[in-house]
Amino acid sequence: MTKSSITSLKGLQLELAYDDTFSCVQCGYCLPVCPTYETMGTETHSPRGRINLVQMMAEGKMSDWSLLGNTIDNCLGCRACETACPTGVKYGHILESAQDAIAARQQYTAPIKLGRSMLFRRLFPNKRMLNSLSGVLWAYQKIGMEKAVNKYKLTRILPKPLAAFAEMLPRQSSPMTRMKRPTAFHPPQGKPRFRVAFFTGCIMDAMFERVNRLSMELLAASGCEVIAIPGETCCGALHAHAGERDMTRELAKRNIEAFERLEQAGAVDFVLNNSGGCGAMLTEYPQLFQHGGDTQWYDRAVRFTDKSKDISVILAQLDLPFTRSSEQMMTVTYQRSCHMTNVQKVTAPPLKLIQSIPGIQLQEMADKDKCCGSAGIYNIVKHEESMAILDVKMHAVKDTSAQTIVTTNPGCLLQMQLGIHREGLQDQMRAVHLVELLAEACGIT
Repeated sequence: MTKSSITSLKGLQLELAYDDTFSCVQCGYCLPVCPTYETMGTETHSPRGRINLVQMMAEGKMSDWSLLGNTIDNCLGCRACETACPTGVKYGHILESAQDAIAARQQYTAPIKLGRSMLFRRLFPNKRMLNSLSGVLWAYQKIGMEKAVNKYKLTRILPKPLAAFAEMLPRQSSPMTRMKRPTAFHPPQGKPRFRVAFFTGCIMDAMFERVNRLSMELLAASGCEVIAIPGETCCGALHAHAGERDMTRELAKRNIEAFERLEQAGAVDFVLNNSGGCGAMLTEYPQLFQHGGDTQWYDRAVRFTDKSKDISVILAQLDLPFTRSSEQMMTVTYQRSCHMTNVQKVTAPPLKLIQSIPGIQLQEMADKDKCCGSAGIYNIVKHEESMAILDVKMHAVKDTSAQTIVTTNPGCLLQMQLGIHREGLQDQMRAVHLVELLAEACGIT
């Protein structure tokens, strides 16, 4: 092997997080918790199989990037393997390095390149554009067009993945409601327990505005002063999953700077979010700067992350003003957000909150920690694979006989609503965000 070949191979090994792959001892503890291994049944679609392929590529034993790309693209990124791993393999870092390396070598056609640029650089970071899209959807729902489209199955003209979710669109708030939403909420009485900044996000703020509004009102009713973060933008999670690492760092810097400006005007105790995927990305901001030698941004990211919490963590410490009667019995089951469980390590607070609601009986499902198959936009770009995973999940849900599925992530919420629809259970079951269930129990609408 020539000197230039050796240098090139070393560069590839750094690019692919090669050193981290040696933590994997191929024990197989990851296999039972991997949804794609369960549904696809092959080692190449298991965590240890993917790690082995990354090793082979980094060692020059494999040169077919399309083979690596296929198995990496089929990974949900749920990171349940990290929780199950006895040797602490940094699977998330290995996965992201492979995604970045594959994206760097991907030859996109002009239309796809334009589409990616529109989505990742123009749409998601632009709240005004996203809110305009929400306004269009509100009008579509308000004038009855959505009902007509669904009634006459006009969604059949759409690609199958988009057609499946067209009927699951969340109800949109009117543009007037959005304009009237205050930027700060104060507790109704007494000294506030905490002063918190609320991270509204991009998709959550545009498509799930009601959940954001209920989140802030619930915090205020429980004794928090709630303020917005002027200048915040998309968390960057979708960009990271798509290998758009430079854009992810840019968005992280913008959010960190927005937080720092807010802190200069008055300290906050926490920065709260209500999306498991967003929260995981915010938690991992320091890692975006850890390997580039940018110690200043790394330190700033750590300060931001130290205050970033899922809303359930704080609500579980407060006295919620429940108005629901204990005689109103309801059985619920809880679909965990993978990124909240496996990345943020937030597990107990949501359970504590659900069990604190009067009249609620929590019935856990089998394999409760397994992914539902949503995984960002996985259920769009890998629709058939996602539906196979969802079918397994819905079998476990039905066994609980629950009337309500509780989630803590927008993608999970839409996925579970689709699961209910696919099983024909619309009249027997619903899916709601944890915040919606809590607000309902507190008489907040």
